[in-house]
Amino acid sequence: MKVTPMGKVIDNVDVICQHKSDGEIIPLRFRLMNEDGLYETYTIKGYRQIMRKDLYTTPDGLTVCSNDNVYECRVMTLEMYRTVRLYFNRTSCHWRIAI
Repeated sequence: MKVTPMGKVIDNVDVICQHKSDGEIIPLRFRLMNEDGLYETYTIKGYRQIMRKDLYTTPDGLTVCSNDNVYECRVMTLEMYRTVRLYFNRTSCHWRIAI
């Protein structure tokens, strides 16, 4: 796990997503291991994909390029909505999350 000025980035996250026939990827759910070693599952209530073709640094301090899909997702935690960012690298098929 990497701690950034905006929060923390978790390099290994399990994500359930839908792959459409046109190649679009829609994140549906993700799960994280809590400090007790138990998995917590979160359903994504809404998302928007951030589309950029250039190399840039996100507010979470991650450098992403055109091979990365970035999603801002709304999830419900403790009766409140929160925004998290999911990062999917299409080359390595690897998910990361910034919370």
